[in-house]
Amino acid sequence: METKPFKESKILLVEDEETLALGLEFNLTDEGYKVEWARDGKQAMTLFKTKEYDLIILDIMLPFFDGFEIAKFIRAQKPQIPILMLTARTTPEDKVKGLELGADDYMTKPFHLDELLLRIKGMLKRKMWYKTSSETQPVYKFGNNEIDFENLNAKCASKKIILTQREAMLLKYLVDNKGKIISRKELLENVWHLSSEIETRTVDIFISRLRKYFEPDTVNPKYILSVRSAGYTFKDD
Repeated sequence: METKPFKESKILLVEDEETLALGLEFNLTDEGYKVEWARDGKQAMTLFKTKEYDLIILDIMLPFFDGFEIAKFIRAQKPQIPILMLTARTTPEDKVKGLELGADDYMTKPFHLDELLLRIKGMLKRKMWYKTSSETQPVYKFGNNEIDFENLNAKCASKKIILTQREAMLLKYLVDNKGKIISRKELLENVWHLSSEIETRTVDIFISRLRKYFEPDTVNPKYILSVRSAGYTFKDD
């Protein structure tokens, strides 16, 4: 019998719709994950403060604290934890806001269970890849920037920032493939571990964020460059 993927990984499920939450809890447990269910934003905050998790599944519309507030809080405390927003909020503005606040992925309801399970597996797989990759080159410098890939700390010009895990992974992949043209398809498949059929706008959002951090001039970037109709390339000289 095939071993369940990432068995024992702990997931915090934050969802106020009981029927959906119970169904997700059952299916995730059946896949080998350990699941705790928070029924509202207040309970989610309490559980997060007192326990350790490997991944967060987060609704947006919640009692007490909404998903945006929770994502912001989690990112300020533990930027390494993958966050998957699972919500009925479908507007592009909501998706951009969720990703800007630190969500690693964003799925809308209704959804296909197989796709959700694939994304969760990909996020946990990516977390393991990043840990191994960052150990071989924990610190990287370019221009006035210094990145500590192990601790997710970065110095850029005169300020310090803490990267989200997804931001750090994307930058690490570009650095590891310096000088090569990397397509959005390749980034989705190797950094996101998702099918390239998923929309590529998400990649562009994260590239824009990295440029805001590390480029002296975001209008005329010198490190993270766009290649028309092809993707992106990284240069540090």
